[in-house]
Amino acid sequence: MYCERFTRTWFILILFAAVVSAAYGEHVMPSIIIFGDSTLDAGNNNYLETVVKSNFPPYGRDFNPKIPTGRFCNGFMVTDFIAERLGLPFPMPYLHPEAKGEKIVKGVNFASSGSGYFDGTAQNFNVASLKQQLQWYHSYRNKLITIVGRENASTILSEALHVISTGSNDYVNNYYLNPLLQEQYDTQEFQRKLLLSFEEFVQELYSAGARKIIATSLPALGCLPSQITLHGGGRSVCVDSINKQAAAFNEELRKDIIVLGENLKGLKLVYFDAYSMLLEASNNPIKFGFTHARRACCGLGLLATAILCNKLTPGTCSNASSYIFWDSFHPSSQFNLLIANDFFTHGLLPILKR
Repeated sequence: MYCERFTRTWFILILFAAVVSAAYGEHVMPSIIIFGDSTLDAGNNNYLETVVKSNFPPYGRDFNPKIPTGRFCNGFMVTDFIAERLGLPFPMPYLHPEAKGEKIVKGVNFASSGSGYFDGTAQNFNVASLKQQLQWYHSYRNKLITIVGRENASTILSEALHVISTGSNDYVNNYYLNPLLQEQYDTQEFQRKLLLSFEEFVQELYSAGARKIIATSLPALGCLPSQITLHGGGRSVCVDSINKQAAAFNEELRKDIIVLGENLKGLKLVYFDAYSMLLEASNNPIKFGFTHARRACCGLGLLATAILCNKLTPGTCSNASSYIFWDSFHPSSQFNLLIANDFFTHGLLPILKR
């Protein structure tokens, strides 16, 4: 059943790629450039002095080849599926020793697991904040100019797909666990601080030449196994109060995206809803082909992530494809495939049509 479902979904992505290619030409995007946290990090944290790593089994057991790369997943991330469907290589982690020359012309990944919009979130884990990722982007731009020339570099950056996915750690791994932060900011003040960081980040990217940006919303944070375990009061259901805060943030993010898109000439800035599918799948997993929504595949599926999800962790499932979550924070490769399909329709096509 799983093989049939996976093949069917994969066929849809292939068909979509063919339609897009016919409509917009063979090379839809020359490059993919990625910012954010562990939802998109392909291994930058492997080269940082931090505990937030996933470069060990069972992470990567369904990747190709079957090795841990630093992805917080059993297999492929959303952007892996996106890059493949667009005929581009997987964007290499910026800190990878081989990320240079022609290998970074068609894309690069700046995402760092454990980071967020709030600088303090990244500092807590000694990972790369968005400000640091932006500094890397400027360095990358200079490298690109050296490789292909200033005019070509400018064209690549203006036509490249820039993807931003972050913000979850600011809440689940910082604000909700940090009484001092809660004393300093109430929920609305903290939300506004994160959104100001987003606005400044987009404006900086725009100033550096980016013109096509997709920003993802927060997922339904109250449906993460970790949040159900910590804040669910013993009930095996999504935590409504946490979901409401995520939804409130997303609504303001959507408004910011509209304003920025109107005020920055030539900018194609698209909001991608990462909230709705997770909420619906968590409440009705069978509809999406899953049998497990409340616990993750790795370990007991309640709090296991990073070092707590290792090859000696007892209880890890044998087939992650029936699970929405791989570990207690991150989706399985199969769910990432479904998100990628939705991303094409509601993220990429609006960019291309505008």
